[in-house]
Amino acid sequence: MNLKAIANVLTSKVSRRMLVAQKHAPVILFAAGVVGVGATVVLACRATLKLDEVLEENRKKIELAHNLEGLYETDQERQQELAVLYVRTGVEVVKLYALPVALGVLSIAALTGSHYILTRRNIALMAAYKTLDEGFRRYRDRVAKQLGPDKEREFYHDLRDKEFAVDTDEGVVVKTMKRAHGISVYGICFDKTSTRWSPDPGYNQLFLQAQQNYLNNKLNATGHVFLNEVYDMLGYERTRAGAVVGWLKDSVDGDGFIDFGIFEGDMAGGWNFVMGDDKSVWLDFNVDGVIWDKI
Repeated sequence: MNLKAIANVLTSKVSRRMLVAQKHAPVILFAAGVVGVGATVVLACRATLKLDEVLEENRKKIELAHNLEGLYETDQERQQELAVLYVRTGVEVVKLYALPVALGVLSIAALTGSHYILTRRNIALMAAYKTLDEGFRRYRDRVAKQLGPDKEREFYHDLRDKEFAVDTDEGVVVKTMKRAHGISVYGICFDKTSTRWSPDPGYNQLFLQAQQNYLNNKLNATGHVFLNEVYDMLGYERTRAGAVVGWLKDSVDGDGFIDFGIFEGDMAGGWNFVMGDDKSVWLDFNVDGVIWDKI
């Protein structure tokens, strides 16, 4: 292997290590900052233990200069000697705490750098997520304009016709309704996996309606509602997407209200739930999109 090949291999390995270090820079800086703060406290305590000794030694010299005025030919000479002692005492104290202070400054700088890098990365991720969300919305709008909103909704939720037997006064009637085979990334199934679900269908209907009404009132009062707040009220775990998407009051990108989407796409499922035939129901929320950067 010639020198050029060796140099290329070394350059590749070094570049790879640098890239890995940059990737984990926030963790490295945060860990270094925490360790540095701990070391600063230890060094400062050790310096404080020596402080009394340094101050006591210089205090005796200063008292001697005050009391033995006869050692000096003039008062000005005595004052100069006192000034030298004061400066020397200050220098010794500064030397005593120089290392802890320097280490403390570096530790704070490391913690600040970690926060700064994470903030920049979060902003970049937010911008990328918003770009994808806006692009997908424009795509849905183009499909709706070309094929109609009903057809677009059919593609979005993967709606398929399904026959259902419905009891009526005239007997059993077979009806055909759309059943969703797909749900958006924000949708959830309100069933026994929720801590707020009940085996009583009537209770579930009243509960969902009450939560939807409350959240709409909250939207009007506070001006915004995050999707994670909805998940909290319905007894589900928060998601990363739910931390940045939601609803804004008077939003130009949304409907201006919060809808749980019981009939959105899955008309048959929503109908069965409302009629009490099903205890569970799919919910697909009409979020306005990313609102974190608009608050």
